[in-house]
Amino acid sequence: MRWTNGIVLKTFVDAVKPLGWFRFENISNDFKPHLIAPKYQGEVKVSGDPVGGDDLSRLGYKQGTIQQNGNSITYHQEGWGGFSYDINVRWKRIDSKTVEGVWSISSQYPNKIANRKAAVVTQNAISTSFNKEFTAHVGWWSNFWSKSAIHVPDTLIEKQWYLEQYKFGSVARSDAPPISLQAVWTADNGRIPPWKGDYHHDLNTQLSYWPAYSGNHLGEAMGYINHLEQNKANYKRYTKLYFGADGIAVPGVTTLDGTEMGGWIQYSLSPTVSSWLGQHYYLQWRYSMDKVFLKNNAYPWIKGAALFLENITVKDGNGHRKLKISSSPEINDNDLSAWFLGNTNYDLALMKFTFKAAEELATELGLKAEALRWNKLLNEFDDFAITDKDELRFAPGLDYKESHRHFSHMMAIHPLGLIKWEDGPKAQAIIKNTIQLLDKVGPDYWCGYSYSWLANIKARAKDGAGAARDLQTFARAFCSINSFHLNGDQTKSGLSKFQYRPFTLEGNFAFAAGLQEMLLQSYAGFIEIMPAVPPEWKDASFENLRTEGAFLVSAKKLEDR
Repeated sequence: MRWTNGIVLKTFVDAVKPLGWFRFENISNDFKPHLIAPKYQGEVKVSGDPVGGDDLSRLGYKQGTIQQNGNSITYHQEGWGGFSYDINVRWKRIDSKTVEGVWSISSQYPNKIANRKAAVVTQNAISTSFNKEFTAHVGWWSNFWSKSAIHVPDTLIEKQWYLEQYKFGSVARSDAPPISLQAVWTADNGRIPPWKGDYHHDLNTQLSYWPAYSGNHLGEAMGYINHLEQNKANYKRYTKLYFGADGIAVPGVTTLDGTEMGGWIQYSLSPTVSSWLGQHYYLQWRYSMDKVFLKNNAYPWIKGAALFLENITVKDGNGHRKLKISSSPEINDNDLSAWFLGNTNYDLALMKFTFKAAEELATELGLKAEALRWNKLLNEFDDFAITDKDELRFAPGLDYKESHRHFSHMMAIHPLGLIKWEDGPKAQAIIKNTIQLLDKVGPDYWCGYSYSWLANIKARAKDGAGAARDLQTFARAFCSINSFHLNGDQTKSGLSKFQYRPFTLEGNFAFAAGLQEMLLQSYAGFIEIMPAVPPEWKDASFENLRTEGAFLVSAKKLEDR
């Protein structure tokens, strides 16, 4: 950053260490940093606004303290239930016109081992230098960028993909909390982040990891898995408490430690959440082929989800297995009509996927009896609900007839791949007609992530032109100038009736996955190179995209000359 008076700020957040660096150049002798504290006290002016965010003062925390000791400032803040956090900034003068410094944040939970205090982190770091640490930081990013690359003639789409890769590299680590709604970013407006910044497992966390697998960033994707593993005991407590059943169920909306939070009950406490999360275990296995991970993580999770579903489902009069009551994210909102007596296509797809995956993984591990058990249960489920025009319904008796941002009825097509284009004319008719109906009903109540998701679906339908068009719409109309997904139509051109600006990340990462899906697919049991490239893309290439089976593929398409 350069000011008109000649002062320069150079700054970065370390790619590995829990600290950030800054360097001010061309400053005066009396220059010194200050720490501006968040305002936890004062009048509550905004309350009950999940989109814009409530005021911080609504939390009711006692205002934190700021202490300065020479060239070090520490801010200490008490939170709820004994939680607290510290921010420390420390600096040193390099010469009469230059100051370098570091900052760090540390937190403390009751009855848990504290991480290293922020002041200790900065004290150890200040002995080195901005330039030395920046060189190591750049080295991490150089390795990250070497993992995969994409080159397409649509400059808007290509640029957005690289921006999404940068975001993913900024927030995904194997030893850090998984990507939440805003991850490490939020508006500096004195408010709680939109939708409280918690974990929403009805779409938001899942979409955020879509690009990790074919993008060849499996190490970063493990942060998601490790988080679920760390909270498994808490999920089992919730499963027993809420459902009275064994196995694994995960709340749809959770705190950092996996504890259930409020919300519309049919979605925030949906019984198929752990099934969708289980797909990420499955993908981590399929893209890595790591037998240790399969045995210790992937199969135990999916088996736990399968046991739970076996315990809570019943058979109807036709002998078909079903949930006693079923739902589909946000369909009919928080109304009694949001509950269905027959399986919704959303729940049905996730249950079928769980038993299918359990059978496959048990077979891979040589557990023949368990594989037979899962196969038997899989075959007890009915077919998906479709119209006489081969269009997927939301549920038996409820067609897709009004615009909705969550394509929950299409889960069997993408991401689960239970209805595949490669399966032939019937499957192709269902996929094609369901997409056509979606476009016909229109995007009135779509968000930006709807366009990103639809691009993935159209890529599975081998519609490169349609997929590219939806990616262009996302990047052009649903992102701010800094590339972050703002949910609503920022052009106000009829692409959605939502025109608001709450920032969430899942649309950004689903976008990256959509482009990767256009260039490489392997979900159908074989590798297909550039399966959904628009005809006008004469030249396109990619390096080191990853496929199921743990292959790395590079390819180049050139126009005949």
